Amino acid sequence: MDLLLWRHAEAEEGEDDLKRRLTERGERQARLMGAWIREHQPKDLRIIVSPSIRTQQTAQALKLPYETHRKIGPDACVSELIAATGWPDAAGSVLVVGHQPSLGRLASLLLAGQEADWSIKKGALWWLSNRLRRGETQTVLRAMLPVELLG
Repeated sequence: MDLLLWRHAEAEEGEDDLKRRLTERGERQARLMGAWIREHQPKDLRIIVSPSIRTQQTAQALKLPYETHRKIGPDACVSELIAATGWPDAAGSVLVVGHQPSLGRLASLLLAGQEADWSIKKGALWWLSNRLRRGETQTVLRAMLPVELLG
């Protein structure tokens, strides 16, 4: 299974966290990363997105169908992300468009074996895969791409 973690692009400040919109810079970040993902996407990609406006706007830059998953919002915990994605046994691939700190905590759990406050930059993509080697399941970091490298 491939698991892609895409943190929403830069958003405006605001009191109502779910209603914060992307800034002009954030819209550009989403377009750049969205184009890269479309060009390199794994087969059978399922896209799940937080209900916040900034993640919805980020996902819309993909120009691909996606589903909104209310349990992966700004306050999501790692177990909710794992349940929503079906890691590591789901068929195909899953792209999560979500938030910090849950995306970073999920990446740390899968790569280092314990939750820690790893930072995923706004607009960045982390691409993880799992594989079986000598009877042991391993998580592999296939790519970590900050949006600044795209343009």
